[in-house]
Amino acid sequence: MVLQISSIKNKPIITWEALPANFLLPDEPVENIQQPNLAAAITDALGAAGLIQPEMLFGSNFGLVASIDNRTIVKAPDWFYAPNVYPVRKEITRRSYTPNLEGDPVAIVMEFISETEGSEFSIRATHPYGKLYFYEQILQVPTYVIYDPYVPSLEVRCLQNGHYVLQEANAQGQVWIPELELFLGIWSGTRLGQSMNWLRWCDRSGKLLLWSAEKAEILAAKLRELGIDPDALT
Repeated sequence: MVLQISSIKNKPIITWEALPANFLLPDEPVENIQQPNLAAAITDALGAAGLIQPEMLFGSNFGLVASIDNRTIVKAPDWFYAPNVYPVRKEITRRSYTPNLEGDPVAIVMEFISETEGSEFSIRATHPYGKLYFYEQILQVPTYVIYDPYVPSLEVRCLQNGHYVLQEANAQGQVWIPELELFLGIWSGTRLGQSMNWLRWCDRSGKLLLWSAEKAEILAAKLRELGIDPDALT
C-alpha cells in the first residue's frame, strides 16, 4: 500500500544547514512513560549484540534538521538511526543532527503512537509539515516504522520510487529492516520490571537479540551451575 502525497504547486527548496545557535528546541515532556522505555530497549539489544559502532548515531526525541524554503524545520522522532556521522569536538554537545551536513542521511525513523497523537501518518505538505511527509519527501528516510503499543500494531514503510510502501510481515509477525539486516517484531513480556508490548530484533535465523539484562541473567545462572555465587563477585 502506498500513501500517495499529492503534489504541491511549488516544489520546496531543501538545504542542509546547521541548527542556528539561537534556535529554541521544543522542551516538551514525552507523551507517555512507554516511549523512552521502548526506545532504550531497541538500542540496548543492538548494543548487547555488538552491533553498535562508534560512527553510528542513535537518538530518541532528538532533533533532525532540514531547511525548507530558508526555514529551519526540526522533527524529533521517538527513535532514529544514522549509520555514519562525523564526530564533534569533545567540548561540544550534539543537540541536533542535520543529515548530509553532519554525516549520512538517516536510515531509520520510528514513531510510537500515543493515546492522543495522530501526526505519525500526517502527509501535510506545508508548514509545520506532517511527519510522514517530512520523513518521506524531505529527509527521504528509507525505512519508517510506526508502532502502536496499545493495540499492539506494527507498520513498516520502505521508500520505493519516492514514496513509502507498507511492508508485509512474515508468519511470525516480524518485518525485515534492510538497513540493519534484522527482523523487527512485537514481544509481550517484562523488562526491568515493566510489562508491556515491546519491539524486539531477531536475526535472519529467527534468533532473538537479547537485552543486556537478559544476558546478565544467563551469565548469573551459568555461574550458579558452577557453584559460584554471582552476587559475591560484585
